[in-house]
Amino acid sequence: MSEDGIIQRLVQCIKTVQDQSIRIMEVCGTHTRAITKCGIRHLLPQQVELLSGPGCPVCVTHGSYIDKALEIANSEDVILAAFGDMIKVNGTKGSLSDMQIQGARIIVVYSPEDVLTIAAKNRDKLVVFAAVGFETTAPLIAAVVKTANAQRLDNLLFYTALKIMEPVIRFILQDKRNKINGLICPGHVAVIKGADYFRFITAEFGVPAIVCGFEAADIAAGICMLMVQIAGKRPVEFANIYRRCVSPQGNTAAQSMINEVLDIADGAWRGIGVIRNSALILNKKYEHLDAAKRFGTGMEQGTSPAGCLCSDILMGLKSPYQCKLFGTTCTPEHSSGPCMVSSEGACAVYYRYGGGGAGGQ
Repeated sequence: MSEDGIIQRLVQCIKTVQDQSIRIMEVCGTHTRAITKCGIRHLLPQQVELLSGPGCPVCVTHGSYIDKALEIANSEDVILAAFGDMIKVNGTKGSLSDMQIQGARIIVVYSPEDVLTIAAKNRDKLVVFAAVGFETTAPLIAAVVKTANAQRLDNLLFYTALKIMEPVIRFILQDKRNKINGLICPGHVAVIKGADYFRFITAEFGVPAIVCGFEAADIAAGICMLMVQIAGKRPVEFANIYRRCVSPQGNTAAQSMINEVLDIADGAWRGIGVIRNSALILNKKYEHLDAAKRFGTGMEQGTSPAGCLCSDILMGLKSPYQCKLFGTTCTPEHSSGPCMVSSEGACAVYYRYGGGGAGGQ
């Protein structure tokens, strides 16, 4: 669909909502980036508000996890491996990037598989991988855990902060402050878990929800489907319009890998708190590779700087522009909170592409 076609489609849908106030949330950092980059918020009227939820894994990683990672990296004969965005996030005592500059052995990896090579080449060191992500990343991390065990890489441990999407979506929909009218489901998680994984949103909460792709036309079509349902022009339903990549049941091989290696546990989400059954941890068979068993877990709260609104932004209660630190003391180069660190964090996306427009506040 051409740019003009996208605009015309949105204009027709907007006519159906008139002066009705509508709040639609996306819970995926890639959707946040795509929506903002292609300017969809600028095409919507004031009463249609697009909200960014906790869809960035780096953003929701709890401050206590960062603090413990700093402690681990400071241990003797330890190499800590992490994704690039993770080393930039501040804990209460700085970031892994700060510690790296000071001489700590911290290596940025681009794939979880990289840690196998690092561990094999450094058998005299303890390699700890900061394994962060959602269900999208979990299968590959689980496969690496299996490989490490099979290769008897006993100098490789995994410090996990893997999160599950369903519990946090339930948490948001149960929060009466939000008043979400429609939801764009996380597309990448849907590829792994399947579209049916998100049917509970409509079945249990009566909220229209869609699984859509990441092209402008995909997103525009999804928003239109949600708006006509919210306006009462069509029955409320759950829909998968990303069938070229997402099946009803998802990737069963990836799900089996998760189930074989990982167990469900309570998880701490930055800015939100502990949510029951929202995390994935190494199960009993692989717990000898769990860094938390060796070093313990973070107990401090890992608070954000005064004035930082990452908490409210992650819950969809505020937009990045409503934070007084945004674009002043908090920029991608000198971030205050995690939402400005990752390229898919809401604040970083708004800063780079401009997230405003009529429906952007």
